[in-house]
Amino acid sequence: MHVPSNMTEEQVVEEINIVVNRIAHKYTFYGYEIQDIKQESFIICMEALPRYDEERPLENFLSVHLSNRLKNFVRDNHFIKDEEEKRRVVMPGQLSNEAQIVGDPVEDQEKMDYEAMVRILDIKLPAFYREDYLKIINDVYVPKKRREEVLDFIYDILEEHGHAEG
Repeated sequence: MHVPSNMTEEQVVEEINIVVNRIAHKYTFYGYEIQDIKQESFIICMEALPRYDEERPLENFLSVHLSNRLKNFVRDNHFIKDEEEKRRVVMPGQLSNEAQIVGDPVEDQEKMDYEAMVRILDIKLPAFYREDYLKIINDVYVPKKRREEVLDFIYDILEEHGHAEG
């Protein structure tokens, strides 16, 4: 851990915790739990320490850096301009051409199925698969063998709960 020369390691951790506790709760969205956001925020702050200019207050530096990183995450992963890409991310492989009509009962049922699947995965997916699962759904590189392992586990969970692979 990079520790500024005018601080101790404990002071740095305390400053990071202050910033994380103040900012992280503002970014709980899309099924992310507050503890997950806080852990990621803590890591983001730790990674930023080598770029810290010791002439500025550490808390201000970390607050700005963390807020910007979380805003960028939201922008990059939850707002898509291209309508075709948006459909693929929001409901991957579940919409037929007939189901794209507004108010179509088939589409409504598929949305409910999708939401149920997301809830099941959120509850049943073990922590050691969660990071790679999030990478996969956000189109971030995961090695092929690990990707297959995670997807097989996800398919097993979904089949177990009555959602057949489609």
